[in-house]
This record gives sequence, C-alpha cells and structure tokens, in this order.
Amino acid sequence: MTIIVKNKETLIIDDFKFRCSLGKNGITKNKNEGDKKTPKGIFNIGNLYYRNDRNKKPQTKLKCLTIKKSMGWCDDPNDKKNYNKLIKIKKNIKCEKLYRQDTKYDFLIPISYNSKKIKCGKGSAIFIHLTSNYKKTLGCVALKKNDFLILLKLITNKTRIKII
Repeated sequence: MTIIVKNKETLIIDDFKFRCSLGKNGITKNKNEGDKKTPKGIFNIGNLYYRNDRNKKPQTKLKCLTIKKSMGWCDDPNDKKNYNKLIKIKKNIKCEKLYRQDTKYDFLIPISYNSKKIKCGKGSAIFIHLTSNYKKTLGCVALKKNDFLILLKLITNKTRIKII
C-alpha cells in the first residue's frame, strides 16, 4: 500500500482522500536543511511515536513508541554522528524536541528520507504529524487528528509514501 501526496494539499490512501499541508516553500528533489521544502520521492515510513499522557494507544499495525520528555531528533548538520536520528536530548546537541507544548507531535511517523546513507545538511526530521489549521510546515506532511487516526488503521510497516 502506498500513501500518495499528490499536490500541496491532498493525501490519498486506499479510497480515502485527506486534506494535508506540506512545506511552506513547496516540494523539491533537492532538499536542504532549513529550506522549508518537503522532499519529493518514494520513501518508507517508520514507527508511530505518540504522547500517551494525552492519547490512548491508537489502532494500528505500526510499532508504537511513547514520546518521552528526553526525546529529540537531531537536526544539526554539523553533528555527523547524530544527524537525522532519534536522540536523547542533551544541551550540546541541536535537535527538534518531540515532547511539545502544542499538539503537533501528539502523533508522528518519521518519513525515511535521508536515513540510509545520511548526508548532513540534506534534511532531517521529516515526519507525518498533526495540524490543527493546515498551516504550512517546515518540510513535513501534516494531517488533522481524525484523518491521521484513519490513516493509522490502514497502514503497515511495509507502507510507503510517494510525494509527487
């Protein structure tokens, strides 16, 4: 099964069509850290990370991991060891914090972009996450919570996402 992101605001899976939001500066084949663009291509998806203090474990075939206050995703292109990886937050490592005040990361699935042979500076922390208002993202794909929960019921760890 493939999730298809067809344009700047449509995500299709199976017979479902959802409104979504993407990077503020559009879609690109040549992603760079901080360019506010969503990477174009076909990618695997990762595990589901979720806030269990705000939500019950959702119905999904994905492996579910609880987001802890100490979790971050390294977005520092100068950190060759940790770049574009889940990390334990430390003062000396620049990262995207997963445990947030807002609800954007109450549910998130990493998109496996730049994750095999990681190239520092080519983009990190690209997720499918929540939105409350369809505001443009920094490069992620964002859905309303109800749509995200439907998506979770349909996908497996073999599902891929195609951003065109």
